[in-house]
Amino acid sequence: MTDRPVRIGLQLQPQHADYRKIRATAAEAEALGVDVIFNWDHFFPLWGDPDGLHFECWTMLAALAESTSRVELGPLVSCNGYRNPELLADMARTVDHISEGRLILGIGSGWCERDFVEYGYGFEPDGARLAEFARSLPRIEERLAHLNPPPTRKIPVLIGGSGEKKTLRLVARHADIWHGFHDPDTLAHKLNVLRDHCAALGRDPREIEISNGVFGHPSHVGPPDELGPRLRALGVSLFTVGIDGPHYDLTPLKDWISWRDSQNG
Repeated sequence: MTDRPVRIGLQLQPQHADYRKIRATAAEAEALGVDVIFNWDHFFPLWGDPDGLHFECWTMLAALAESTSRVELGPLVSCNGYRNPELLADMARTVDHISEGRLILGIGSGWCERDFVEYGYGFEPDGARLAEFARSLPRIEERLAHLNPPPTRKIPVLIGGSGEKKTLRLVARHADIWHGFHDPDTLAHKLNVLRDHCAALGRDPREIEISNGVFGHPSHVGPPDELGPRLRALGVSLFTVGIDGPHYDLTPLKDWISWRDSQNG
């Protein structure tokens, strides 16, 4: 169990919808009381028409930083392979200022071969992409420390992924938030691995907020009153609902926000 309050995130998937619909949905979600709005860092839809409408991650985050006023914002997650680490740090610092301190820097090693290939990035094997990710994280931290003006706050770093030997070790070393898409039994195992990595590094695992997808993936759908308490008992405090375009039905988000309010009192 965690002492952190329950928070609800929305992954507003930027596919199959025009930008005005995306912006309006972000505004509606903020009015409903969501805590975090994420998008994702892909160049093409992940399902439905593979060549359907789609928009880029970071330019959208900058725009949403202007069109919202309260929610935290971030990519779930930014692909390390698409941008120089120093540039990514500068982009994050800039959106941090535009949003007046509401950015979460979600980042991972990337996995979608089509994104890499069609945009001219080499698609290396998993191990090579993870090794490059490991080299990039200290460079991002170093650049953030030297930017002028500096970030408005210590930008929270969210790492996505659940590989037990490498990714979770990077979470233990660098992350403020860890995000996964797991059922409760799998999550319990992954958290034990993460705690072992934290122990090896001398870090208190309670410093890392646990985020988990709860809607928007075929294996992670369940009613809040059933799934929420099971994940909460494991230490999850950020519950993220994924919503697909073009119509963005926010009914599941409303259900999770209602459950959050019942838990936080």
